[in-house]
Amino acid sequence: MESLTLIHKINIAIHIVAGSSALIVGLMALIVSKGKKLHRLTGRLFLILMTIVILTGLIGVFVFGRNTFLLVITVLSGYLAFSGYRVIKAKSNSPKFIDIFVCLAAFVSVSYFLYYFKSIGMIWSPVIIYSTVGYLLLMIVYDLGRYFISAKTYKHVWIHEHILKMVSAFTGLLSAFSGTVFPQYQPYSQFLPSMLGTLAAICFMIYVGGRKKYVDVTYK
Repeated sequence: MESLTLIHKINIAIHIVAGSSALIVGLMALIVSKGKKLHRLTGRLFLILMTIVILTGLIGVFVFGRNTFLLVITVLSGYLAFSGYRVIKAKSNSPKFIDIFVCLAAFVSVSYFLYYFKSIGMIWSPVIIYSTVGYLLLMIVYDLGRYFISAKTYKHVWIHEHILKMVSAFTGLLSAFSGTVFPQYQPYSQFLPSMLGTLAAICFMIYVGGRKKYVDVTYK
């Protein structure tokens, strides 16, 4: 039992360090010049750290019985980071097995949460729970539906999708961090980072959308 407690503490420590590091690296990826070497490097490092956060989060939920809502936050941020990375790699909406598989896995995960929702209880604020679950489901529906968008139209969409997903992944992680560190200010300590992140994503998309030449050169 003591060994399990020690492993649990180690898992929490790794989760915290990886999550905190991902926030720092993710912020760097957001503010450096897009498409350049540093942006790509910090983006890949962010994904690696997010993978560690996801794995330790899943261990906390399924092995040590931590709050199952953490599963939804973990899946949301992890899925958006993965999908956002896949968008920038492919720049097309041609169906790929790995993308569909991960999308369906995310759906199964959130369905698991909803199925056991009553037994879990409202441990966190309802506005956070409903908005997080709703946003994840919205992204899943979009990702399954984007394959019906024409290739001609999607070539003008993928850059906006990449921006929205990566910024959302970062702010999802930030919301989980601030909500945990500042529980006395909930739900605002979780809700406000998401709102600010959404506003930042919209500003980025408007800026990039008005500069087609910038996109063609930067993300060629």
